[in-house]
Amino acid sequence: MAIIEMKVPVVGESVTEVTIATWNKKEGDVVKMDEVLCELESDKATFELPAEASGTLHILAKEGDTLPIGAVICSISTDGAAAPTNGVAAPAEAAPAPVAEPAAAPAAPVAEAPAASGETRVVEVKIPVMGESVTEATIANWNKKEGDAVKMDEILCELESDKATFELPAEVAGTLHIVAEPGATLPIGAVVATITVGTGAAVPASAPVAAPAAAVASAVVADKAGAVTPVAAAILAEKGINPKDVQGSGEGGKVTKADALKATTAPAPTPAPAPKPAAAPAPAAPAAPAGARAERRQRMTSLRKTIARRLVAVKNETAMLTTFNEVDMQPIMELRSKFKDKFKEKHGVGLGFMSFFTKAVSVALKEFPAVNASIDGDEIVYHDYVDVSVAVSTERGLVVPILRNADQLSFAGIEKGILDLAVKARDNKLTIEDMSGGTFTITNGGVFGSMMSTPIINAPQVAILGMHNIVERPVVVNKEIVIRPMMYVALSYDHRIIDGKESVSFLVRVKQLLEDPTRLLLDV
Repeated sequence: MAIIEMKVPVVGESVTEVTIATWNKKEGDVVKMDEVLCELESDKATFELPAEASGTLHILAKEGDTLPIGAVICSISTDGAAAPTNGVAAPAEAAPAPVAEPAAAPAAPVAEAPAASGETRVVEVKIPVMGESVTEATIANWNKKEGDAVKMDEILCELESDKATFELPAEVAGTLHIVAEPGATLPIGAVVATITVGTGAAVPASAPVAAPAAAVASAVVADKAGAVTPVAAAILAEKGINPKDVQGSGEGGKVTKADALKATTAPAPTPAPAPKPAAAPAPAAPAAPAGARAERRQRMTSLRKTIARRLVAVKNETAMLTTFNEVDMQPIMELRSKFKDKFKEKHGVGLGFMSFFTKAVSVALKEFPAVNASIDGDEIVYHDYVDVSVAVSTERGLVVPILRNADQLSFAGIEKGILDLAVKARDNKLTIEDMSGGTFTITNGGVFGSMMSTPIINAPQVAILGMHNIVERPVVVNKEIVIRPMMYVALSYDHRIIDGKESVSFLVRVKQLLEDPTRLLLDV
């Protein structure tokens, strides 16, 4: 026997408590899954609370009680007596296919099934602790489907935090019941799924699944009770489909989860008639704006929200200033052209500009330690090592993995390290360790064609170097006008601990090392 606690669901961002308006069931009643137990009132709406499983109801809160979000309202005992109400119980030998054989559930074997097939237990799969500063995670996608049989350590889904993407493995082998849908953002420790362990798992197979999604959608379908299941309502609400437009295949025409999933393709044909009204009017001019004025909304990812929050904080909390200079890239380009083939043949990686810039920055940071420092409260932390954060653009947004001990790496070591981080970023395989720390950041907007920019500091660091595109421009060399491949470089710095003299001198030193790369080899 399992006890399922029914809690006050999250019903809106600003709703912190609800009041129990009426109970539709009495203490000790046998209830079916998805059957409406009571009505809850918030300061914004009234909605219904459906049963998360079939079983015997035990009421814990009375009508008129006001409870906070997450408080337990009642519990449901999914014992043998409740099983017949669901009509889904199966004998022990039918456990691998509990839903496919509802007809084979006579009354006598039902009561004996738990004893014959062994005790069933439900294991909650929770969002793990993923780092000291990570407080929530978003479900990026599920690798398994509802009701799938999973093995221990098999990857169930991918979780996305504001720092990296993680895989969530199964803690035990059993039957998977998905609680949180893709795109849901949940706090650390929240339940994302359950795994039913034991051959007797056939009875509650679908019981624990529907409730969390139902809680989100219950307010939406309050005026359509009994016509659509809460899970289906959540899916339809997300897709923007009216439940009344979906033909239900459940009992009494009820719209089920399967109906809602199939209906996701329904909105696609509905816009099809739209071009006809546009073509009908004689003037062609109004038709163009009508098609160009479409709008769509998309929730910000955890990563994007964190980027926005941190950039705004840096702008508000630092005395940020930017100084510029330009670099004649011809010496580096000639050196690359001469040795790039042999370099790749020997080291198995290309010779790019980033290794030259990383090397030059590492040398300059040793000479100007304040640029390699960070701020911790009222203290300045000086680092005797150089961990370069390399800004990498991905589909999810900008990430800044760390190249450790860059000052001790060779050109080949730097290129290999940057390539490894770029591949991890592209495949969403960066870990917390890859993203934590860093003493100085390099960002290359030049790969996108940027000619000049003012990069924003990656706090708590105090400086960032921005690279830009290489453009052939006329410059004066030895009192002659020549055409050279030139790049503007920008150093944004925190004026609270870096003076103008230090920032300008640092950038001039970087320019000097890049325009005469032999200095990097001779350490002069």
